[in-house]
Amino acid sequence: MIYSVIVDISASEVDRIFDYKGEGYKVGTRVLVDFAHRKTEGYIVSVKETTDYDPSKIKEIIHPLDDFEAISKDLLELGEFMRREYHLRWVDVLRLFIPAEMRGNRVKVLSKKQICLATNDSLDVILSSLKPNATLQRDLVTFLYLNGATLAETLNNEFSYATVKALVSKGILEEHEIVIRRTPYKDLKVASADKKVLLDFQQRAVDTVLSDRKGKYLLHGVTGSGKTEVYLTIMEQIVAEGKTCIMLVPEISLTPSMLRQLRERFGDTVALMHSGLSIGERYDEWLRLKNGEAQIAVGARSAVFAPLQNIGAIIIDEEHDSSYISDFNPRYNTAEVANFRAEQNGALLLLGSATPNLGSYYAAKQGKLKLIEMPQRINQKPLPKVEIVDMSLETRRGNRGVFSNVLKQRLAETLEKGNQAMLFLNRRGYSSFLMCTKCGYVAKCADCDVSLTVHREDNMLKCHYCGKHYYMLNKCPECHESSFRMGKIGTQQVVQLLNEMFPNVTVLRMDADTTQTKESHAKILEAFRKGEAQILVGTQMIAKGHDFPKVTLVGILDGDQSLHHSDYLATERTFQLITQVAGRSGRNEDTGTVVLQTYTPTHYCLQLAAKQDYLGFYKREISLREASAFPPFAEIVRILYQGEKENDCIDELTEHYAELSNLKGEYSASFYYMDKMRCPLKRAEKKYRFQILLKLNKDALEEVLPRIHSICDDKKRSSVQVFVERNPQSLS
Repeated sequence: MIYSVIVDISASEVDRIFDYKGEGYKVGTRVLVDFAHRKTEGYIVSVKETTDYDPSKIKEIIHPLDDFEAISKDLLELGEFMRREYHLRWVDVLRLFIPAEMRGNRVKVLSKKQICLATNDSLDVILSSLKPNATLQRDLVTFLYLNGATLAETLNNEFSYATVKALVSKGILEEHEIVIRRTPYKDLKVASADKKVLLDFQQRAVDTVLSDRKGKYLLHGVTGSGKTEVYLTIMEQIVAEGKTCIMLVPEISLTPSMLRQLRERFGDTVALMHSGLSIGERYDEWLRLKNGEAQIAVGARSAVFAPLQNIGAIIIDEEHDSSYISDFNPRYNTAEVANFRAEQNGALLLLGSATPNLGSYYAAKQGKLKLIEMPQRINQKPLPKVEIVDMSLETRRGNRGVFSNVLKQRLAETLEKGNQAMLFLNRRGYSSFLMCTKCGYVAKCADCDVSLTVHREDNMLKCHYCGKHYYMLNKCPECHESSFRMGKIGTQQVVQLLNEMFPNVTVLRMDADTTQTKESHAKILEAFRKGEAQILVGTQMIAKGHDFPKVTLVGILDGDQSLHHSDYLATERTFQLITQVAGRSGRNEDTGTVVLQTYTPTHYCLQLAAKQDYLGFYKREISLREASAFPPFAEIVRILYQGEKENDCIDELTEHYAELSNLKGEYSASFYYMDKMRCPLKRAEKKYRFQILLKLNKDALEEVLPRIHSICDDKKRSSVQVFVERNPQSLS
């Protein structure tokens, strides 16, 4: 037989099928082949009887790499779709479908030796065969008789390796190899789940979704409306019918909370998929899904590639979140991938959010998605009251601190009542920059065009783009003075100020710096849930999905921080973020309060977010998008050029721009806008960055986009990377 193989080399020059011969292999199997005179891993993507090449020159497959097909037929079809839709290389897509550590054989099933008694005789009979003074041997036999089979390493530590070996050689004990499953969050406390009675509007949502098992739905429910219980009830029905489910959440920080609820409801049939797991955990969870031992996959966007068969439902929680769009190679849109898998399996697709993506809500209004509304909270309580504080007025009154007088007062009242507070600031570190007051020097990263952030805890300057660390400056390298001022404050400094303000109160911080270790997200959230801290300070990790009954106050310290980005998505993102953060307050019996601090208190985005008026915001924003021809009424295409040689980037861009100008002349009605420029972030990780921005008529995409890809594929300089992005989440 002839097998079509994609070799595991990420290079455009070899991004094509190579023929190999062999017998007995199945499509989707990972194999070892001889490629360019070296042994290389590859993937069988199809099989055929004949080849167009000289049969005498066709090489033999060396051997398979696994004892199963690593990639199913369904996922290979998904790979074909992603190659067409996102213009990706075969190998980059195939790598998404398996744990990265399978490549190069860097992970295996974990097996250990287990020891048990070799006979069913009574304890007295077994002990009678041992000498009375063989104390350790007699103790070991008694232990195994009472406790059953035990890992050899445990017995070796307790009774010594020599004792175990002696009893095995006598035939009294025997050893077996057993597979040890590496379980993520195994210490996560799980209670028995009580059957919850759905409220009428929740039941209507469930009934609507289950009425059409192949439908596509948008569930728009306000914060605290019980969307999670709707998801769980739907999955319960789907699993009861013998089908599988995929549940996506946008942040790793949300995974422990969702995992707890799923384990309470579905037990060991839930498998977790995300990058924060250990190598072994990631592989074992993937294998459980692959083997059918688990029927529910939960995780961040990569879980959309879970190796499940017979999928009955795919649910995307907080569907508006930008993390669902991959902005690095391979670039893809998780919702579009999920839509393909749902259609492929005849499954239902459910998108849920309190602040849906404008494009999703527009699609629902156009009838492409079925819209389900849940406009009230399950506790029948009103949405939290939002107090907008004008920080410029605070400054004029002499308060130059980070906390407004209103927020200080609300914090004191909340703590006095024994309740909890959450403070949101989407800026980690201690201070956003370090500046010399004598000459104006600002400490910047040597590899990126960004200022360094001050981190007090380790007394370092850090780049938040490339992660490089620098020693703290004592003197200015330009003028040698020791006079510095710091920029806007970050979460570290907020915690310090709170500790000074409330010395007897425990404050926790949750950001990228405090969640670097394994399971750190879960530990911080669990401590706050248990009431071990009264205040939680965090970045957008704390903004969505969390449900803390005792939180009655949310403070938003810099509410308009994201509002002034030079990006058409800035207003939508700000509205979503503020609405989501505000929704953490007052989710139980006590009424919630939100203090929103801003320097632009009259901006319509903040005013509507304060009222949690999504429909009002949608109507205003969608009108602006239509008038200015932005998505969903047009398509933004960004061509990104980056490389360590600045002139090479400029030359490559210039040549492509000339060809694109010719294309624009050919399809003049399809081009609303085209221009070339440096990226706002001019340099990152030693690479200079330039871009061409195009705004295109959606109806012309089918003809124009392949031509754009063709122009960009014809790259002359190997030192330059070129990426084409559709509707990118960032233009920086």
